[in-house]
Amino acid sequence: MSTRNNNTFSFHGTRREWLRQAGALTASAALPWWAQNGYAQTSLNALPRLALIIGNTKYPEAPLKNPANDAKAIAGELQKSGFKVNLQLDAGRAQMAAAIAAFSAELAKGKGVGMFYYAGHGAQLAWRNYLIPVDAVIEKLEDMRTKTIELNSLLEGMTKAQNPMNIIMLDACRDNPFGTKVPTEQKGLSQFDAPPGSLLAYATSPGNTAGDGEGANGLYTENLLREIRVPDAKIEDVLKRVRLNVRRKSEGQQIPWESTSLEDDFYFLPPQHIRKLSETELDKVFNEELSLWEKIKESKEPAPLEDYLRKYPSGQFSELAQYRLDQVLKAKGEKAIQIEAAKDNPYTKGTGRIDTQYKIGESWSYREINLTGGNEVRQFTNTITEISETEVRFNGGQLVTDPFGNFIKRPPGWLYTDAQFYIQEYAVGKRWITRFKTVTPDRLNVDTEFEFKVVARESVTVPAGTFDAFRVEGHGTGKAAKGTATLRSFYWIAPGIKRPVASELTRRLGNGTVAANERLELVAYKQL
Repeated sequence: MSTRNNNTFSFHGTRREWLRQAGALTASAALPWWAQNGYAQTSLNALPRLALIIGNTKYPEAPLKNPANDAKAIAGELQKSGFKVNLQLDAGRAQMAAAIAAFSAELAKGKGVGMFYYAGHGAQLAWRNYLIPVDAVIEKLEDMRTKTIELNSLLEGMTKAQNPMNIIMLDACRDNPFGTKVPTEQKGLSQFDAPPGSLLAYATSPGNTAGDGEGANGLYTENLLREIRVPDAKIEDVLKRVRLNVRRKSEGQQIPWESTSLEDDFYFLPPQHIRKLSETELDKVFNEELSLWEKIKESKEPAPLEDYLRKYPSGQFSELAQYRLDQVLKAKGEKAIQIEAAKDNPYTKGTGRIDTQYKIGESWSYREINLTGGNEVRQFTNTITEISETEVRFNGGQLVTDPFGNFIKRPPGWLYTDAQFYIQEYAVGKRWITRFKTVTPDRLNVDTEFEFKVVARESVTVPAGTFDAFRVEGHGTGKAAKGTATLRSFYWIAPGIKRPVASELTRRLGNGTVAANERLELVAYKQL
């Protein structure tokens, strides 16, 4: 059975402590306007900002149209948002290597936020990613190791700088990087997990290529430029909007991808003041989002779902909305690209998607264990008896879930609004939120909210076997007329298994009493 160290459970741990201690750094730095006008000095967004931007266009064998334009445009926008920018155009290998070394050294000295942006040719070989200088003469694939810049060398330098946050954006997935004389093993770039405290963004999904664009900028950068100009937008929301816009414009043939290990919120254009909303204000915001979601969640047209996702890119129902949009676009004939399989890739824990192609008769049996006493409480089996577009019904309708396994109804009469406790796609570092309402069998109304994070991919052993699973950790609260409970959840989800392999939930009342402390383990399953 998998074990964990409860002392390490934190979404806002040592890095935030580092930031609290780093306020002195900002006093001697040239601060952007938000830091000069009351923005918290200890915030990540008040630290110095440094960017290295490279745009390579003039390749002898396979010239590109837009990388120089893209790089200059990104450099201009970053300067407006407080970055000190080093812009390199049509750089050879020596020039790129020197710029990267200087960039890493300055990050180590200033301890600010670093951003690296690259537009140009890139390629993968043996799971490693390479950025291609304009003077690289590639006669055979092995030349990439000595005549290009490996992404790992950049990441190692930025990691050694020990600055609090790094952003790496690669618009480097153009096709045909060497002309016709050297065929590559795989298209595009390889999947790679972001190092601690960083975000890694690709113009398209691993193993796929991105277009050079028909206008003055590439499709990815064109949308990135638009979204980073939006005030008060967190970087994850910026990139989610970019992904949506690029996907729709390309009709599913280019879908940007990110890997993140960020622990703090970063804004290109932060709000001048961050004010914590009152409970009344939070309720109002949630009810407005819930009302909109209820109106559009069964839409058979993409526009209402897109509008919701642009307004709430990290919303309470955004994972559900993205899944619904996928289904709508698939029904309309869109054949979207998929992430290349990461099997045997040593640089990533991979990505897992839940199989939602259910069949009547499939079943999952669990045992429930009381973690306080260690005794088995019961065993039960959930068998699919009915399937609709939006619901999976078990045991004659006693249990009803959405396609991800989130409760809609469960015995002996609990009712739920839509929740995204479980989601479709898992990758280490991914974070999301959910808030939902529950009516208990005795008509008690409960308002529950959670923050979740995928923290590891690990082996977990249960009676049904040993599984390679993603471990998800969450914490939240449940509020009812009788008081507020603190909630902590762990669950393990394995690609290929349509239901959780194991899960744990602890509910602690306001007076410290543990009202629930249970674990479910998969005992047996039948998938058709």
